[in-house]
This record gives sequence, structure tokens and C-alpha cells, in this order.
Amino acid sequence: MFTENDIKQMAGHGIGVATAEAQMKRFSTGFPYLTLRGSATVDAGIKKLDSHEQELAVARWKKYLEDGGEVAKFVPASGAASRMFKALFEFVNGDSDVAPEGKPVAELVAHLDQLPFLPELTEATVRLYGKTPAELKSEGQLRKLIGAIILPDGLNYGALPKAMLTFHRYADGSTRTPLQEHLVEGAQTAASHGVVNLHFTVSADHRRLFEEKIKAVVPEMEKRYGIKYNISLSEQKPSTDTLAATPDGQPFRDSAGNLVFRPGGHGALIANLGDMDSAVVFIKNIDNVVPDSRRDSTVQFKQVLAGELILAHDRIEKYLFTLREGLYDRAALDEIVKFLRNTLCIDTPLFDSLSDVELAELLIAKLDRPLRVCGMVRNDGEPGGGPFLAVNPDGSSSPQILESTQIDMTDPASKEMLEKATHFNPVDLVCYIKRPDGSRYELEKYVDPDTGFISSKSFEGRELRALELPGLWNGAMSDWNTIFVEVPSSTFNPVKTVNDLLRPAHQE
Repeated sequence: MFTENDIKQMAGHGIGVATAEAQMKRFSTGFPYLTLRGSATVDAGIKKLDSHEQELAVARWKKYLEDGGEVAKFVPASGAASRMFKALFEFVNGDSDVAPEGKPVAELVAHLDQLPFLPELTEATVRLYGKTPAELKSEGQLRKLIGAIILPDGLNYGALPKAMLTFHRYADGSTRTPLQEHLVEGAQTAASHGVVNLHFTVSADHRRLFEEKIKAVVPEMEKRYGIKYNISLSEQKPSTDTLAATPDGQPFRDSAGNLVFRPGGHGALIANLGDMDSAVVFIKNIDNVVPDSRRDSTVQFKQVLAGELILAHDRIEKYLFTLREGLYDRAALDEIVKFLRNTLCIDTPLFDSLSDVELAELLIAKLDRPLRVCGMVRNDGEPGGGPFLAVNPDGSSSPQILESTQIDMTDPASKEMLEKATHFNPVDLVCYIKRPDGSRYELEKYVDPDTGFISSKSFEGRELRALELPGLWNGAMSDWNTIFVEVPSSTFNPVKTVNDLLRPAHQE
């Protein structure tokens, strides 16, 4: 299947022949669906905390920070913003200056004054055409106006990463990008002994932009919040790239006969996360940010999630010590099983059938794993994966975040579980990725390789099949201990299209 030149190519990516062969095999075998026990709800699988429980969690988090606990923010930020402007590209590439009523471009033009980047856009249109956006609008020159937002000779927003776009404009005339808002959020939720650790995953093409922006904005923000920022960047590792395939499952080659590799999706970032030298790590998408006046609930529930994490970890650490030192009796084992069933929502018939010694060994195996607490929002039509209780390869069941592609919609029971789902995943989680002895878990050992998926793409005008690795918060964390906690919808304000910036949540 592979030539000597292919093997050299793969070696350049850090990919061995066995890995490449396994990837190609996936194109013929596909990925199995997961067996579901049910969708996670507040009745089973999702914790709904009352005000007292929230206060306890926040107090525990603040104590963790006061004690100098390790904490960092991990923000996937490598994607370009091109999908944000799909409707704008279609309009600019069309042959009419008339924006269809009720469509995204018409809405955008109607609310020009609300765009956070209007001052920058004005500079661009005056430079290009000697006219303001309002003047272009009044003259009906809408393609020039919209093109100034997305095209290279204007703001070039269609090619920049989301992190670098102006999302919010403040009353004093200042503006902030998502990168800056994440710095603010970090200062308000994750400052330990006056230091905020942030890590952004970036593309190689945009790394310089990030470095320059960070250098420009950090000094003023450190002064404003009285803290120091420790900011690091990383790129997706070439070894996580995947081979592309032809529609009939053969290695896809470019016009020169070379293999074509594709990024493995955000699941590839599990390797970057595993390099983080911090016990606690917040994970949140780059575009889910709000301006200062609307951040109270975000800060509150960031602290709640983190506090729940530490409270659960306190018990796990205690239980592991008890089990490893043999300081248990049947009552102690029953208490630990109750914790796994009621708090971690893990269950298996083995809990009721093993001897004390065998049960202790099983409990150690189940407890000694990375831990995450994931915020879940009630589903009101927003897109996103969902929380489920799924059956694992060893026969146990546990909480999992699944995408619809992982669920067999031809199975009536599974379809019904999906349709009855009450919550979705806003990608708002906090993780504990170190063992009690301070060493880091090897996160790649906790990935379920059977949870990737295959998509159709194109290259040089030809159809290809692309292999996506198990998603970062899906199959890449399949074998983690997981707690779902309900959070309010006010904590979820993503910007998927440029028109989302017109929503109240993004207006100061």
C-alpha cells in the first residue's frame, strides 16, 4: 500500500507505518456506534446545585487558589474565522449589490452602528474608497462595504483567526478581541498567588499574530488587574495528522503523487493538553466570551465548576489512600461504591459481585484517572454535543459527551434517548490532570480510538475522505472520570457567525 517515499513522508510527520495502516483500515471498517444507557438529565447524570452547594463550591475554589494551587486556562484557538463569514463571502462573490431582506447581510448592514469593529471598518473603507461605511450603504455599494470586512485589502477578517477579531467595543471607545477577553476572564477566575497561566493552541501561520498581540496588550492588562500573565502557545503536533483516502479507501495522493495529510481535528489537542504542567486546567472555546458588564454569571459558574472539581478530587485522593494502604472494611468499600455511582455516575455489576480485595483493586482502577467537571446548558435549540450515560468496552457505564454521529439513529431506543436529551455541551469544563503524587497522567492512554468519525472533503477539485480523531471533550476523554453540572445559558455566548456579534450578550 505504501511506497518507500510514502514511508519517508510519514516519518516526517512522526507517523509510523502501523499507525498509517490502522488509519487506512478505519476507512473500510468505520467507527462503531456507542451503546447508550440514557441521556443525562438532572434526574440522572447531571448535578443541579442549589445556592448553598454553589457557595460551598466557590469557597473551596477560593481556598485552593489561596493555597497556591496549580491552575491554567487552555484555549483552542487555531481555527481561522472563515466560517464566521460564509454568508458575506457568498454575497461578495455574487453579482448583485442588493442584500436579500431577512438574510444575514441585510441584517448586518441594517445594524452597522452596532458592529464592534466599525471604527476599523471605517478606516478601511475611507482608505479604499474615500467613503465611510454609512456612505457606501446609502449609495447601495454593499459589495464594497462587505468586502472591506472580509477581503485582504480591507480588514481581512475572512482569513484571520477568531482570536484576533474585534468582538466587543466599550463605552470609552476601547475594543477587545476574544484573546483579550480570555485574559480578563483568567484574571477573574484563575489567578493563583497573583499569576494567571494561559495557553493558546494556534496554527503555525498565525503564531506571529498571537505573539505580537500578546506583547501589545499584556502590560496594560497586568497593570489593570494587578496580576502577572504567564502565556504560552503551542501548535497541533504533526504526529496527530491523519492520512486522507480516496472514496474507494485507497491512500489519497496529490497531483505530484505524494500522500495528503489532514489535521486530525480538535481531538489531536489531547497531546497539547497532556503537556500542560498544571494540576487544574480550564478548557473553553475561543469564541465563547462576553464583555465586562455581562461576565458575572460566567465568573460565578467558572468558580462553581472548579470548586466541584476540587471537592470531588479531595474525596478521590482520600479514597485512593484508604484503598492503597488497605485501611478499609466493607463499610468503607460501600461508601466508595456509592460515591462512584452517585457522584461520578459510574456503574457496573462487578461492584456487587467481587470479593473485598478484588473490589478494592477495581475501585483503585476507576478512581485513579483524570477528572473533569463539565458545565451543561439546557437545550433551547443551540447546536452542540450532548451529555449521555454510555456503555464502555468493559461493560461499565459512565457519563460521556457524544455527538449525534456517534449515536445509531436507526436504533429506535437510541434515537428516542437523543430526542429526549435536555442539555447540550457548551464546551465549558475544568480538569484535574495530575496524580496524587504530582505526576501527570499520560492523557493519550485514556482515549477511546473507536470514537472518531469520517467526513467528506475535497482537495484539488477531487473528493476525499478525511479521518477525524476522537474529539477533545468526546472520545479523547472517554476514559476520564466525569461530572456534569448544570450551568445557566448566560454562560454560553459563542460567536459562530459575524451576526452573533449583534446579540445583546456581545453589546456592552
